[in-house]
Amino acid sequence: MNARITEIVNATTTKTAKIQQLILLGLTRKEIAGLITSGNYGFVQNVYAKMLRQGRLNQAAIVTAIAEETMTPKAFEKDFGVEFEAYNVNKTVLRDKLTEVGILCEIEGYSHSTRSHWKIVYDNSITGNQAFELVSPILNGEAGLTELMTVCNVLNRCNVKVNKTCGTHVHINARAFTQEQWKRIYINYARLEKVIDGFMPESRRDDANRYCKDFGNVRDFENRIRQAESLEDIGFLRPSRYWKVNPESYSRHKTYEFRQHAGTTDFIKISSWIRFLNNLIDYSERYKVVTGTLDTLKNFNCIELVNYFKYRTLELAS
Repeated sequence: MNARITEIVNATTTKTAKIQQLILLGLTRKEIAGLITSGNYGFVQNVYAKMLRQGRLNQAAIVTAIAEETMTPKAFEKDFGVEFEAYNVNKTVLRDKLTEVGILCEIEGYSHSTRSHWKIVYDNSITGNQAFELVSPILNGEAGLTELMTVCNVLNRCNVKVNKTCGTHVHINARAFTQEQWKRIYINYARLEKVIDGFMPESRRDDANRYCKDFGNVRDFENRIRQAESLEDIGFLRPSRYWKVNPESYSRHKTYEFRQHAGTTDFIKISSWIRFLNNLIDYSERYKVVTGTLDTLKNFNCIELVNYFKYRTLELAS
């Protein structure tokens, strides 16, 4: 078999074709990612999922997949967007550096319009020299995270900085969500709010930041959410969008906007947060969180992600 694997890996064909052959050979998706996609599990998962839908998996691949499901997170497939708040780089320099690595980017005036390219705008809520907000276009799934990693690398090479006035906002597509799913996401986030506060710096906890306010008394908040008879009724948090979960983003963008994460250019931090939010949303399709503890996160996250947030909680508590 080793000779056959080597033959497939070295063949002059597409990555997708190689992945398909290795799946049928019985290799795990994690093993294939290491051989073909430099560790990009999502790319392999997408190929696997398409083969599954088409009924192309043999018995060896099915047995391997069942065993692997217990240890590997599912691929991230949703549309999403990210807004970086930061400072310490000239906007023209940043635009040019992003363009050099293939990221289409423009400098624009401040607006809430979604573009097909990254845009750099001014944000007067940020303190620091040469402050800016970098807003992504609509990104998708694992490929979007790969693009996000490239952007983070450029930001770090440009010596971009963040401080307590900076946040990192994440939008996730909400067009297909039902009213009940909206309610469960708000309720679950509120029940986990103190847990989430624990793996955020103090500047993003409780009501420490007026741009991402907490929900207050959980029981009172839940009662108001349950009484909502439409998505518009959930807008009782209005007229401000400055909550940890923005009640106005659906009407503007058809997204959930999560505003709590601190400013960062660290890809691991932001990608872990995006995966956490994705998993919370998926869990909220059917379930409500019962207890708000770190161990509760195991109900909808892989062990690696849970351990990451446990580590962050310990790190920020010290």
